[in-house]
Amino acid sequence: MHQKITLIKNAKIVNEGEIVNGDILIEGEFITKIAPSISPKSADVNVFDAEGQYVLPGAIDDQVHFREPGLTHKANIETESRAAIAGGITSFIEMPNTNPQTTTIEALNDKFDRAEKTSWANYSFMFGGTNDNLEEILKVNKKEVAGLKLFLGSSTGNMLVDNPEVLEKIFKSTDLLISVHCEDEATIKANLEIYKERYGDDIPVHFHPIIRSEDACYLSSSKAIELAKKTGARLHVFHLSTGKETELFDNSIPLKDKKITAEVCIHHLWFCDKDYDEKGTLIKWNPAVKTEKDRDQLLKALLDDKIDVIATDHAPHTFEEKSNVYTKAPSGGPLVQHALPALLEMHHDGDISIEKIVEKFCHNPAILFDVEKRGFIKEGYYADLVIVNLNNPWTVKKENILYKCGWSPFEGTTFKSRITHTFINGGLAYKNFKFYDTKYAKRLTFDR
Repeated sequence: MHQKITLIKNAKIVNEGEIVNGDILIEGEFITKIAPSISPKSADVNVFDAEGQYVLPGAIDDQVHFREPGLTHKANIETESRAAIAGGITSFIEMPNTNPQTTTIEALNDKFDRAEKTSWANYSFMFGGTNDNLEEILKVNKKEVAGLKLFLGSSTGNMLVDNPEVLEKIFKSTDLLISVHCEDEATIKANLEIYKERYGDDIPVHFHPIIRSEDACYLSSSKAIELAKKTGARLHVFHLSTGKETELFDNSIPLKDKKITAEVCIHHLWFCDKDYDEKGTLIKWNPAVKTEKDRDQLLKALLDDKIDVIATDHAPHTFEEKSNVYTKAPSGGPLVQHALPALLEMHHDGDISIEKIVEKFCHNPAILFDVEKRGFIKEGYYADLVIVNLNNPWTVKKENILYKCGWSPFEGTTFKSRITHTFINGGLAYKNFKFYDTKYAKRLTFDR
């Protein structure tokens, strides 16, 4: 078969803490050469002039909910992976709280089959742990699956692991990377009862971070870390939402040597409790968006490497579902299309460098999950590349929202930066709100 060759000229290449001007040669699926200047060797090379725009490695989102199977009225792998590549996310790791839950090898394989047919972005899945599926967990091949997900506080899909003996057994028995959702269920239930007595089901949403409180988060994450230290398990704490929790993590050793790591999501870096009055349940997440001080401390911990990774926790629900009263409105919102533009907006505001965005959203997920040959712009790596114009403003409107649910908490926001092109495994999959007919996505592989 004739191998497609693409040459990207005049790029500002962002990789491993540096921005260098240069050209990138892609042959087939791989980057084969990076140099200050490369000349096409033949006429059939597809030469692409980046015109001095930034070229980033495709982002790797380690936490998404694409709702397939079982909840496809909200989203599916095809719609959400398209939105992801429009947002510069070229690989995703999807969560197990679908219907049926991904808690058996059979359910896991079904998801891989579905993604192989319909995904626009590279894909993998987390296997779900429950109070009674340790035997299935032990069958999972760590070279083929991103890791294990445990809910230590109930979230959408109720996969709560609340038996301490089971939890310890899982931590001791598996060498899979264990990712956890940490909120203490007893604390949340007690808080919720207080507000239900006062307001019934229609609790004002600004009480959400008081119900799902700092204490609920800290109590759960500190316990999980204690258990990981005791058992030697490899632990990754998802979506930190409080400044207090950041003190539990270490920045004195490189990421590749850490046994306990942490993540922050876009919404906890962008919104704060002052936004509830305007946005209401559209920014109801678990864990909750908390105070301005928490937001500032999360950013500080991200910049000083106590927090290792940025993710989206993309979790769409229909607008009708989100429009319910507090106790009936589900938590979660769609984010994959707008996460990178939001981070680049924070760059424009002087909060974070482009190099740091790339480190936390591209490089570090690859290191943390041992993703093979992705997350960097390097010779021999898959050509998952994103071209970004930092000065091409656009406004998020209904008509350019690509999520199946059709809404975004960023609606009405004008972003200065635009993702103009997304290459997946060497193929141009997306350009300026237009998708090409060919899907180039592959299953992620892990070097473990």
